[in-house]
Amino acid sequence: MAVMKRALSVSFLVVLLVSLHPREARGEDGLRSLESLIHQELLPFEQGLGFPSVASFRGDLAISDMQDGVEDVVEAWYMDDDTEGDQRLPHRRQPNDPVPLSRLLDLGVVPMRLDAENHESDANLTVIRDHRGYMHMDIVELTPEKMPNYEAMIKRFFEEHLHADEEVRYCLEGSGYFDVRDADDRWIRVSARKGGLIIMPAGIYHRFTLDTSNYIKAMRLFSGGPDWTAYNRPHDHLPARYLSLLNTGANL
Repeated sequence: MAVMKRALSVSFLVVLLVSLHPREARGEDGLRSLESLIHQELLPFEQGLGFPSVASFRGDLAISDMQDGVEDVVEAWYMDDDTEGDQRLPHRRQPNDPVPLSRLLDLGVVPMRLDAENHESDANLTVIRDHRGYMHMDIVELTPEKMPNYEAMIKRFFEEHLHADEEVRYCLEGSGYFDVRDADDRWIRVSARKGGLIIMPAGIYHRFTLDTSNYIKAMRLFSGGPDWTAYNRPHDHLPARYLSLLNTGANL
């Protein structure tokens, strides 16, 4: 069943790409161009249709080393319906409606706990980077003191969007919120604190905001060159979005 599901997904993607890029499909050179295009679109999905399940990581270190104590640095809950209040507040429902981290995995969102104090020499981080092909990284600090137009920028980060590739963020200091949509289009707020690493799959609608501490220092990891291309909602026609919905079992 899984093989058939993958085959149908890839077939749909090929048809979709041909329809979106008809010129690339003409002639021998066109077929090579289309083959390259298909490879680019499928790249985020080569590991289990794109969702980086915990079980897919391999290396000399047990994956349990990266999962132990993850609840201490990553927490998730369903958000309330307050769309006018300060985005940096927790926005928990009353009573609180927690989301188990296993539910995040069902959505393709992988939370881990790493040694932020020793990130430069952390063997677990090396395992993740090698296995997922995260060849590039940078470190950013978001705080009013270091970011011009801070208030405007965090509003921009909070716009709902998706990416054609995985988004990987590793909290080295401070804290922040990553909001993701579940299969029923409800917002889940994912709180990441120091030591928390979050992998969000390609095609999932999400957004980011700092919390009331107004500070986070985060490592960003990329499989290719740094690419911050964001597609604000709606961009449901993208292949990455289709495969994301397919993986979560959402109605298409």
